[in-house]
Amino acid sequence: MKRAVSSLAVVCALGLAATACSDATAGSSGAAPTGSVDATASLKGVHLTMWVAQNSVTEPKQVIDAFEKATGATVSTQVIPDPYESNVPTKLASGDKPDLMFWQPTGSTLPFIQPAKNLLQLDNEDWVSKLGKTEQGLGQVDGHRYAAIVTSPASLGVYYNKDVFKKAGITKMPTSYDDLLATAATIKSKTGVAPFFEVGGDKWPLQWQVQLQMTDLPQSFWDKLNKNQAKWTDPVIVNAIKKYKAKVLDGGLAQKNYKTATFVDQGKAILDGSAAMAVNVTSLQSEIQATASTAEMDQKLGWFPVSNSSAKALYSPDQTNGVVAFNTGDAKRQNAARQFLSFWLGKDYPAYIKANKVVSVEPSVPNPAGLPQTALAQADSLSSATGVFQVKALTAPDMHLALADMIYGKKTPQQVAQAAEDQFTQVLKARGVAGF
Repeated sequence: MKRAVSSLAVVCALGLAATACSDATAGSSGAAPTGSVDATASLKGVHLTMWVAQNSVTEPKQVIDAFEKATGATVSTQVIPDPYESNVPTKLASGDKPDLMFWQPTGSTLPFIQPAKNLLQLDNEDWVSKLGKTEQGLGQVDGHRYAAIVTSPASLGVYYNKDVFKKAGITKMPTSYDDLLATAATIKSKTGVAPFFEVGGDKWPLQWQVQLQMTDLPQSFWDKLNKNQAKWTDPVIVNAIKKYKAKVLDGGLAQKNYKTATFVDQGKAILDGSAAMAVNVTSLQSEIQATASTAEMDQKLGWFPVSNSSAKALYSPDQTNGVVAFNTGDAKRQNAARQFLSFWLGKDYPAYIKANKVVSVEPSVPNPAGLPQTALAQADSLSSATGVFQVKALTAPDMHLALADMIYGKKTPQQVAQAAEDQFTQVLKARGVAGF
């Protein structure tokens, strides 16, 4: 997840009214059919369009080429400019619709494209039962499935440089956030290397150390938050922000240029050992893979899961994980879109994950050979991982933007939490959610 969705921008772009996200006017053509799909049946003369983001334009290439060859259909991709997550709803509001689209399959983001009105229900598709446990829980709103899960959600954990850990004498990985901070202090005292590499320049990764500390919040907290009975200003959240500021940033556990450093800088620093650790999601691994071989990554890098009080990871879906199909009113194209998803997650899936060098979302389909050990460790962590707040909250406030203000002295930790609360309330009120 390279960018968090700007919830408020999306709501304003769509002009969502009170009933917008519970639209009951979707025609029967959007309902979930029953029965299996012949994934390679002839579709000669059928043309489908698929919207993609600038950073996902190459993701579907293998499956599109294979599907076109197998069925005679044509599938064209259209790049929606960044910021994808706000430009897509704006384009939909203008009346334009694709047949298929990459979209983040979370309960906080799916509502922005009004699934009951715009999307095909995918409850009974032949690939649903093939998905892994974590992936099964994604792509649903109000009891209906609207997204096919084609890649695993990003796993949030800690990348580390093996040589730096060795120099610091660290052989046991941290099993809590306090352990992580203690490990960081040991690294600093024994090696002089920056324990953490933080990314103030690109802002979005600033949220992750706070999110690690929020993992002990019970489901009951999120249930209350989503009914406006609990707040982002709850002491446990404010204290997490305070701890990140005091221990990591002000406490000298981050590199000196943390206010301006970039995501690309982070990958380079972890690989070359000028920083010991980076708390980030799977996209950091992809960034490093672009310039380093699997052999080099395996030699230099490790990865471990950690949360506030246990050695468990967090999972964080992004737009490349989910594909939605639109209720266009054209039955032939809608059936072809369903067929495309059945082909993608059926006959073609082993070839797709091999071409894209990603782990499998289907336990019955083995991971492709040649993946770095960090990728395999992340895949193993998903079965016991907990969702980031983008998964648990009805809408995800842009906490990273407020944290960026904090590192420049423009906001206190309390004001960061208040900014999250204000945005959360404003977005859900605009969407007409009960209690707001």
